Amino acid sequence: ALDFNTASYQQNQNVPILYRRLMARFWLEYLGADLDLMHSLMINNHTAQDQNLMSMTQSKLDWTTLLPKRVRKNYKPVFPVTGSPNILKGIPALLDARAAPLLAEDEVLRLVPPAYIMTGEHDVLRDDGMMYARRLELAGVSVINEHYEDGFHGCVSFAFWPCYFSVGIRAVQNYIAWLDEHL
Repeated sequence: ALDFNTASYQQNQNVPILYRRLMARFWLEYLGADLDLMHSLMINNHTAQDQNLMSMTQSKLDWTTLLPKRVRKNYKPVFPVTGSPNILKGIPALLDARAAPLLAEDEVLRLVPPAYIMTGEHDVLRDDGMMYARRLELAGVSVINEHYEDGFHGCVSFAFWPCYFSVGIRAVQNYIAWLDEHL
């Protein structure tokens, strides 16, 4: 939630069905915030120049260490030199782990039951899912991160008539198999 410029946001910013701009809008709508802040979120102005915030959240959100090199590729973090710290004051829910589980403390993550996290290569949320899986793993939680190289946001919707995509069918089958084993 705090970084709209992870490698997957950069790589997939214009990939249907979930565009980077649309994701920023969804966050603002979900949290009841002013949609005029969308551009500021997309360039990470909401985190700039707040050293206290950055030190609190850095290890939880540092995609340069939480993600494998094959996913990071050659993308670089975006650190704006100017910012709007008042955004976080106006939208404190951006820092709420109930809205952004990546921000949860390790002792909270340890309480999470075994988890199944599905990520798709062509999804702006890929890195958030992979980082969350890694943080759960580091907290000692049994976690499966099922990554689909041909996956995209909402691909499970394409496992049924009238649009059959092989990635959607595989994703649904693998998830059901995991549920059968863990429930």
